[in-house]
Amino acid sequence: MSALTLTLAAVGLVALGGALALALHRAPRLGTAIAVGASVLGGALGSVASMRVLRDGGVDVLAVSGRTLGGGVVVGVDPLSAFFLLPLFSLGALCAVYGHGYLGARAAPAGGLSLLLAAMALVLLARHALLFLVAWEAMTLLAYLLVTLDHGDGEVRRAGWGYLLASRVAVTALVALFLVLGSRAGGALDFASLALAWRGPGPSGGTALALALLGFGVKAGVVGLHPWLPEAHAAAPSHVSALLSGVLITSGIYGLLRTALWVSPGPWFGVLLMALGVAGALLGIALALSQRDLKRVLAYSSVENVGVLLLALGLGFWARSRGDSPLAAMAFAGGLLHLWNHAVMKTLLFLGVGSVARGAGTRDLERLGGLLRRMPWTGAAVLVGAVALSALPPLNGFVGEWVLYCALAQVGRHGAAKPAVAAAAGAAALALVGGLAALCFVRLVGVALLGSPRSAGAGSAREAPAAMAAPTALLAALCVLGAAGAPALLSAEASVILQLGGSTEEVSSVIQQTTPLVWANVVLLVAGLLAVSLLGWCARGAREDETWGCGYAAPTARMQYTASSFAGLAAALVLPRWARSGPPSEPADPLARALYRPLLIAWEARSARLRFLQQGNVHVYILYVFAAAVGALTWAAVRDGAAP
Repeated sequence: MSALTLTLAAVGLVALGGALALALHRAPRLGTAIAVGASVLGGALGSVASMRVLRDGGVDVLAVSGRTLGGGVVVGVDPLSAFFLLPLFSLGALCAVYGHGYLGARAAPAGGLSLLLAAMALVLLARHALLFLVAWEAMTLLAYLLVTLDHGDGEVRRAGWGYLLASRVAVTALVALFLVLGSRAGGALDFASLALAWRGPGPSGGTALALALLGFGVKAGVVGLHPWLPEAHAAAPSHVSALLSGVLITSGIYGLLRTALWVSPGPWFGVLLMALGVAGALLGIALALSQRDLKRVLAYSSVENVGVLLLALGLGFWARSRGDSPLAAMAFAGGLLHLWNHAVMKTLLFLGVGSVARGAGTRDLERLGGLLRRMPWTGAAVLVGAVALSALPPLNGFVGEWVLYCALAQVGRHGAAKPAVAAAAGAAALALVGGLAALCFVRLVGVALLGSPRSAGAGSAREAPAAMAAPTALLAALCVLGAAGAPALLSAEASVILQLGGSTEEVSSVIQQTTPLVWANVVLLVAGLLAVSLLGWCARGAREDETWGCGYAAPTARMQYTASSFAGLAAALVLPRWARSGPPSEPADPLARALYRPLLIAWEARSARLRFLQQGNVHVYILYVFAAAVGALTWAAVRDGAAP
């Protein structure tokens, strides 16, 4: 059985499980079991197929001719698709299992999650613009339904509308993108024709790349296009937030890379991506420092990590446009490795935060504390995820960023003066981001897991059930294995790097450079485990007592550092005044507060002048449709008549 056939079977199985769960909404236990089982089995089949494609390379395409979708349905899989399908299938299965423990036997959410997984997979498999857009819209609408699952809450409804509004902007840009791409391909919209049409000499692809950056950048949470992201992540159930952050936003990165394969970008595109990456990484992690809601901390951390990823990909495209395939390969290797690692780390932390919220009854950092004692397994998993996401050794987050540092250093060693200075500035910015990330997650771990409970809910918190604890434990193990198995992951990326324009020889060089780092991580990990074991052995039989309270006779939990005070000074130093938190009545995101909200208010005022068109009369609306059709046909006739 071919890899494409196996992948399609996996997608069909997941979609069928979701549909059956919705049909069996009156038997929620059975429906939920079917959806979760289909997601797990389909995820296993799809993961095997994706690993086979990454190992063997090559392209497998299936076209079904017909009159639907502009002449047929075209699907296919190549290393780039397989690279994004692997975390989709594997992490989707874990989120489905976690969701069963998080929401219980609720067939509709379980079925919706399975259908969302199938829609995301179809986006990655589509090889025709119309099929791609249909799958993209299905993914968007299913994600909206899951984000607004608790639609009785006004904040959730607002987050859902913000997500839909951003998605409308994105899909409009994507429709325009495919119209621009298809104009050079003689109206053909299959991906093979688009790639062939844009391969030779012709007009610049700057317009197409700008539209792709807008359309796909909204979904990816690129800085400036990100305000929907923290709202939606905070509103959605935790396993849905994990899927949004770990998998769904990477569909935007996939679309950007796919477009860049057709329209070879010049150096300006790489410089633009690097600038957006540095800005996004700095702003994202700085905003994460000032958040009280645990899920908002993680959401802004996603903006930061997308920025790091764009920095790596931008460096790769810049090097490729200059003919430096070794540097391009190293930059792409670091970026793709970071993408995989981020998917695992962020999924782990969102699931861990979901367990914390379920156990303590709140996600507010100011009302947590002392959870490591009351929820030891969840606390340990969150601690592992926090260390990994801070890009600290000996876990997986450190390896990907280390490869990116090496790529920036290579520019400094062999590049001209201006690129060398820019690379040094990029490395300094990346180091600053790493320091702020460490501070951010020290704050999260120290306030939420250590100290004394700050509320009754935190004081009575209980460990998560097995259905929730097992996926988090497995993801924590993957964070450890991802560091030890970095050479294997880089080797699996080789076919993707070759497709993006790098050289396989340089991938082998990167693997050789990371091998000593891997052994250092292993030694550090073993030493850390031995140190913890030794401390535990020495602490046996020790008498427990309260921490010294600076001489106070009756210290209370209110005397602890608060989440706001812990990072208040750093946030004040890093964030400009306009980016700091506003009053509670204003949007939480500073960009939404300073730019988008005034813009939408002004647009609403102008649009109100057109309300006279809403007559409430069906006959008038039919007249509008008729007039639009006549106008379109007249325009087509005039255009064809004027054509030479």
